Amino acid sequence: MNTKNKILFIVDWIKNYALSINNKPVTLVIGVSGGVDSALTSTLCAKTGLKTIAISMPIKQNSSQHDLSLRHLDFLKKNFPNVETKIVELDNVFKIFQDTMENFDSELAFANSRSRLRMVTLYQIAQSNNGLVVGTGNKVEDFGVGFYTKYGDGGVDISPIADCTKSEVWELAKEIGVIKDIISAAPTDGLWDDSRNDESQLGLSYKQLEEAMENKTSKYYKKYEEIRKPNLHKMKPIPVCEFPKE
Repeated sequence: MNTKNKILFIVDWIKNYALSINNKPVTLVIGVSGGVDSALTSTLCAKTGLKTIAISMPIKQNSSQHDLSLRHLDFLKKNFPNVETKIVELDNVFKIFQDTMENFDSELAFANSRSRLRMVTLYQIAQSNNGLVVGTGNKVEDFGVGFYTKYGDGGVDISPIADCTKSEVWELAKEIGVIKDIISAAPTDGLWDDSRNDESQLGLSYKQLEEAMENKTSKYYKKYEEIRKPNLHKMKPIPVCEFPKE
């Protein structure tokens, strides 16, 4: 399937899923970070013609990342009359949470809490607008290494690009007209004060991860497995204690 047909396929999939929901009309609600995954996914949502709410939710955000999210919101607003854009400042909310949890200090936990706070925000907005929360995780993150404490992806209703590798995401983003600066920006989850990017956290580039996912003889496979194994629980259904049938 060529790039244009992939875009049409995903747009139709989103629309058909939304139209299958009993309570209509359905609003698509998505967090926009300034990264290519959320830029692509929000544009795919916009192309459905359904009401779409795109939200930037800065928490102690790197100014260059936040600027890209604002530019993308402006792009959506100018090109799609069905899109509503919002900026929800979460600095103060996060600061109160951080102060409240000062006896449980963990840099990693607080980074994850930023993602979960954004997830809560998306669901608050979605449930007040008969909305579906749209995920932005790609194939490598969702099914490869479980790296998806991302921009609101602590919980989602649908994941339109979860079968796309990062290479496909960049390809689709270019075709759909995402801002070039977003496509060329180093991928980052935006959850750390030092603005570390995905590659520095993972220890491999997305290209190397994709190679290891497809080829067990890859020189990156051992490192890929080291990243993947601690996160396997994220990629499986929640364990449920089931009583034996009588």
